[in-house]
Amino acid sequence: MRPIAALAAGALAAAGLAACGGGDSGGSGSGPGYNAAVNKVVNASDKKGGTLRLAMSDDFDSPDPGNQYYAWDQNFSRFYGRGLMTFKPAAGDDSKTIIPDLATAPGQSSDGAKTWTYKLRTGVKFSDGTPVTSKDVKYAVERSNFTDEMQLGPKYFKTYLVDNKPSYKGPYKDKSDEGLKSIETPDDNTIVFHLSKPFSEFDDLVAMSQTIPVPKAKDTGLKYESSIVSSGPYKVDNYTRGKSMTLSRNPYWDPSTDPIRKALPDKIELQLKQNADDIDNRLLAGSLDMDVAGVGVQAGTQPKVLTPQQKPYTDNPIQGYLRFMSLNQHVKPLDNIHCRNAVQYATDKVAAQTAYGGPLAGGDVATTILPPTVDGYRKFDLFPQKQAAGGNGLDDATLAKAKQELAACGKPTGFSTKISARSDRPKEVAMAQAIQQSLKKVGINVSIVQWPAGDYFNKYVGVPNYVHQHGVGMMLMAWAADWPTGYGFLSQIVDGRAIKPSGGNNLAEEDNPKVNAALDQAIASTDKATRTKLYGDIDQMVMQDAVEVPLIYAKALLYRPKRVTNVGITAGYGGMYDYLNMGVEK
Repeated sequence: MRPIAALAAGALAAAGLAACGGGDSGGSGSGPGYNAAVNKVVNASDKKGGTLRLAMSDDFDSPDPGNQYYAWDQNFSRFYGRGLMTFKPAAGDDSKTIIPDLATAPGQSSDGAKTWTYKLRTGVKFSDGTPVTSKDVKYAVERSNFTDEMQLGPKYFKTYLVDNKPSYKGPYKDKSDEGLKSIETPDDNTIVFHLSKPFSEFDDLVAMSQTIPVPKAKDTGLKYESSIVSSGPYKVDNYTRGKSMTLSRNPYWDPSTDPIRKALPDKIELQLKQNADDIDNRLLAGSLDMDVAGVGVQAGTQPKVLTPQQKPYTDNPIQGYLRFMSLNQHVKPLDNIHCRNAVQYATDKVAAQTAYGGPLAGGDVATTILPPTVDGYRKFDLFPQKQAAGGNGLDDATLAKAKQELAACGKPTGFSTKISARSDRPKEVAMAQAIQQSLKKVGINVSIVQWPAGDYFNKYVGVPNYVHQHGVGMMLMAWAADWPTGYGFLSQIVDGRAIKPSGGNNLAEEDNPKVNAALDQAIASTDKATRTKLYGDIDQMVMQDAVEVPLIYAKALLYRPKRVTNVGITAGYGGMYDYLNMGVEK
């Protein structure tokens, strides 16, 4: 899904969280227990009132549901927006379930999974009192997928709708009332999507925030992020980029039309661009309720939350994110596969794991693009490494393989390039430094460039022209599935058709026709076993191209203050806490 920062984070999804185990007090504290929220929702409550206080070390990519991708954004935006479907507010395996939200039921498929029909709930109103109709959902999809302005989210609809033609320029340029012919709204409570190819996981797709309705009369393009019209239980009172967002109750929200939201707090406050260490300290002090980034506490905080008093308020889930490094094929000399192979061998993954927090707060060393928790994972390692005795990095045999590849690349003494990391993610910067040191041992010299998470994809690494012009050959990122299948994980990072002029996530610019064709074949199949096998095949094909360096299958050490209610790890959003029904004990 989603870039973890991305994500994204995007985005999206972890599976098999049961591997983390159930609750374990892990100490003398009185909390629900260590890992208690991994498989069940803890501190359950229906108590209304109070203010839910949230913070984030950076900012949204955009709070506009049609122009966002980070996993935490999409988790959070459900406070003020309702898509056709969504992930069930739950914990563990149950949280991977897609359930109706604005729709009354899952989509009705016909024409071999090329036509999908949804019925909308009646009585749903925007925060200005006007009724939500199917036309508002259609318009939301058109603006998010077919305009030059909205570049940050995925373009699945543009790829798969039957009349995907250059002649349609989106609703800002096409002023006709008809819009896309491939999305029909025969009445105010029915919407029909006509696809050019079968798409067996379409219910998963419409669970993304791009189906959150937008009233055409209130759309202000990129300025809409500051004047969002809510369809959820909360309305956006104020959003100031880089500072804050405040939410209060939507007076037109009717709980009888919304069986999944509790809407407990009276107010929600989100502070942005906060120092990551300060966020941790405020969580421990009780003056903050949640770090919405969902990436865990900082290294300096880990010992503090693992004391007997605090450990019962922590969770260490397998998140379903992959932390990896993309190698751009259009930045020399990484246009040569042997130079990319050299990087694969010479990148010390144990050093990268240690820099990010070790096995507990970092994750397990990765060798594949698909994490073990996503359908389609197949265990293999095309670039095996061994550590030297005494913990001094990679052994001589592994380094020799890297040097052989450098010679085959025509760079026997090495080369120079740049590696990027997000400036507000100290652990990611530390990972870049560890990779820098390990590559230097074979003559690959990299300089580190840093940009904030809020701009990382839409201004820098996700802009191919910028990457080429500035020679950024290596880019760190993290990714979770848009939904918990191989297609939901792979399509936006390895499909050549997902390459965009800005805000893209296929940072390597992988455009292998065999990969593209296999993705189409998989999503067209109605047989899950066939799809699962193809996802593993695609993973191996991309690794043979050596354009992605898997680093760690992510884990995080998360902290839940005792006053926060209805806390559970959602697999749907990559293994962070589900924010939808959180409340507070006043």
